[in-house]
Amino acid sequence: MPWGGRCDGVDGGGSRFREDNMSQYRVLGTIKRVKGTCTVGHKPGEQFELSGYSSGGLCGFFYHDIFPFILMLEFGGGFPWGDPDVMQWECIDKANAVTIELRRVRE
Repeated sequence: MPWGGRCDGVDGGGSRFREDNMSQYRVLGTIKRVKGTCTVGHKPGEQFELSGYSSGGLCGFFYHDIFPFILMLEFGGGFPWGDPDVMQWECIDKANAVTIELRRVRE
């Protein structure tokens, strides 16, 4: 397959995607600010790795919101303005907003 992964049949002929080290870059998430109280308990300064396969402990709502941008960084994309390796996002819970910085790690 052109993207470097494989689909393996499971349970009666269905398919399941399996990662074969297809990511080009690592993506590091850093909690920058918390307004109020994060329902998952994140605190400023926390760092964790994020990917298309790992939410890093973020709640599903926030992970769903930033998922396309994690993949964009993971596979080499970027916006044509600002630093192409760094972006910040705020969760949808505006009463307890968490701001995360996503950073592409070029090794």
